[in-house]
Amino acid sequence: MSQPARRPAAVLFDRDGTLIHDLPYNRDPDRVEPVAGAREALDRLRAEGIPIGVVTNQSGVARGLVSPEALRAVNDRVDALLGPFDVWEICPHDDGDRCGCRKPAPGLVLRAARRLGVRPEDCVVIGDIGRDMEAARAAGARGVLVPTPVTRPEEVAAAPEVAPDLAAAVDLALGGNRRAAADEEGVTWADG
Repeated sequence: MSQPARRPAAVLFDRDGTLIHDLPYNRDPDRVEPVAGAREALDRLRAEGIPIGVVTNQSGVARGLVSPEALRAVNDRVDALLGPFDVWEICPHDDGDRCGCRKPAPGLVLRAARRLGVRPEDCVVIGDIGRDMEAARAAGARGVLVPTPVTRPEEVAAAPEVAPDLAAAVDLALGGNRRAAADEEGVTWADG
């Protein structure tokens, strides 16, 4: 049986599909809608004194589908509804740019940890797809997957930890029993 995880130095969240409903290439701040329980989960971490941040791929900028101003407006709306966040790290590149920040590369996680003054290995990354978990692993951080309808079964199977929702993901981040949290909800997961 694994030991309970130690208290994280910071918790970093993917934006689309994790904190807010995923509307591909959203340019309209009025269309931002938090996922159920997002504010409560974030406020729980704030009450614990744990810094929180957002690490998000936004390839719509590179593709010319979302202007930098529109991205800023959408992020400002996320901040107004769910913030404040201690750090935002955004990758505006596309896969073809081969940057070091676009998840699954570790750059966003590493930069967020550096800006927060914590070690990446003391961070937890919560996201909804395999790229989020791969970025966490590449940075040496813990990853907790919160599957959505777009999460592929192989991503769930490969995830080191899986939670049925953000509240359960925060439980895991704070040292809860990962098997109990996942099994309670009937979530399929794999040790890793």
